[in-house]
Amino acid sequence: MNDRMTTPWGELEPTRFPEDPRERLRAWDASDEYLLRYLADEEVSLDGTVVVLGDRWGALVTALAAHRPVQITDSHLTREATRANLARARADAAATLLTTQDPPPERIDVLLVRVPKSLALLEDQLLRLAPAVHADTVVVGAGMVKEIHTSTLKLFERILGPTRTSLAEKKARLIFCAPDPRRPRGTNPWPHSYRLPKDVGPVSGRTVVNHAGVFCAERLDIGTRFFLRHLPAGGGARRVVDLGCGNGVVGTAVALADPGAEVLFVDESFQAVASAEATYKASGAPGHAEFRVGDALEGVPDGSVDLVLNNPPFHSHQATTDATAWRMFTGARRALAPGGELWVVGNRHLGYHVKLRRLFGNSQVIAGDPKFVVLRAVRE
Repeated sequence: MNDRMTTPWGELEPTRFPEDPRERLRAWDASDEYLLRYLADEEVSLDGTVVVLGDRWGALVTALAAHRPVQITDSHLTREATRANLARARADAAATLLTTQDPPPERIDVLLVRVPKSLALLEDQLLRLAPAVHADTVVVGAGMVKEIHTSTLKLFERILGPTRTSLAEKKARLIFCAPDPRRPRGTNPWPHSYRLPKDVGPVSGRTVVNHAGVFCAERLDIGTRFFLRHLPAGGGARRVVDLGCGNGVVGTAVALADPGAEVLFVDESFQAVASAEATYKASGAPGHAEFRVGDALEGVPDGSVDLVLNNPPFHSHQATTDATAWRMFTGARRALAPGGELWVVGNRHLGYHVKLRRLFGNSQVIAGDPKFVVLRAVRE
C-alpha cells in the first residue's frame, strides 16, 4: 500500500493514531485528495481564516499548514494524529487545534468540511459556525459518495445557503455552498435530553443529556439497555471506569447505586465526555466523578482500578475494525488491580469472549439474549 499522499503542496506521509505498523487503513482517502486538488486548480485564496471541520486524521490540515488553518474536531485520536502529522511535516506550530466544544473563530473566510458520519454533528457544527461565515466565505465539503446524501445537502442549504455537488471522482464528491448570511437558521436543537424508561435500574426515569454526534443521542440503544439490567452489584468496587462512556448513563447508574464509588468517565469524543458530565450532574449522583477525554485508559496508573465497564465501538469513522476494542481491553487489563473485573457488552457475533480469554485467561458469560451478551473477565 502506498503510504505517501501526493498533494499540490508536496508529498506527505500522514498516519493514523495511535500509529501501528500493521495498520492497513490509510490516514486519508480520495475525497481529501479531491478537495485539495480543487483548491489548487481553482486557485482558491487561502489568505484569510481557513477552518477545517471534521478532518479525519489531520491530512487536510497538514497539507494546508502553510496557511495556518484552524482544525475543529470531536475526536481526541484525530487531534493526536494531527499533532504527529504536523510534527512529521515540520509544521508543529502551523495550525490551531480546536474541539467541537470550543468557541469557534469569529470570522471564517474558507470553510472546508469533511462530511461526518453523524448528520446531527454536522447540523450542530454548521449552526455553531454559521455566524462567522460571510457572503464571500468559500465553503467546500468533501466525502465519499456513500457518505453524502440528500439530507446532507439539505442541511448545508438550510443553514448556510444554496448548495450543489460536483461530479464524482474515484467515488468521492465535493459539496459547494454559497453562503447567504441573511438566511434564517433557527435555534440549535443540541444538546438533546430525554428521560430513561422505568426498567433500567438506578437510572430509571432519570434524564440523559446528549450532545450532537453521541451514539444513539435521541433514545437509549438496546445494547446499553441490556447492560444496565445486568451491571455488577454495587458496594465492592471503589474505583470504577465507564470506558467509552458515550452519554455516561452506565457510569451514572453505578454512581447512583454505590455513592461510595469513584467513577471515571472516559471517551475519545469531546461531545461524549461533555454529555457524560451533563448526564451525571442531571442525575444528582452524590459520589465523586472525573471526566476525561483520551485514548482508552491511557494515563490511568497500572493496577489502580477495581471495575471497568465497557460497550466498545466497532467502527472508526466509516471503517469496521476491532482495533479500538482491543486497545480498550488491553488497557483495562493493565489498569485493573489484581481481582479487578472488566465487564463488556457487545453483539454476539463480535466474539469478544475469544479476545478476553486470550488476554485475561478467563471469560464468563453473565447474561445473554439472541443479540447481545454481557461478559466478565477477571485480572488474576
